Amino acid sequence: MYDQNNIFAKILRGEIPCKKFYEDDVVLSFYDINPLAETHLLVIPKASYVSFADMVRRAGADDVHRFFLSLQKVVNKVDQNQQGHRLVTNEGSFQEVPHMHFHLLLGKMCRQIN
Repeated sequence: MYDQNNIFAKILRGEIPCKKFYEDDVVLSFYDINPLAETHLLVIPKASYVSFADMVRRAGADDVHRFFLSLQKVVNKVDQNQQGHRLVTNEGSFQEVPHMHFHLLLGKMCRQIN
């Protein structure tokens, strides 16, 4: 079940500030406050999904498609020189915040992903 009081829900409602990178009607992207790489963005849907599996299970095909189009816009904006990037999402015990999100990592890693 989705927790309306998770930190990403609070960021989406404007209760907690973030350093925005990109926003449209589907996603919000912002800089991670505890970066793993030189550039570390979080990309979250504005809809209330607990995880990637939850989104795929509950969202319609059009909503999933729109999310990934917006995610690609963020990737294109941050990786304009096509230097390469990593997209990471976590599930279950690896997921710290129960709101579906992707980590977009570019450049030299600052520390290892656990």
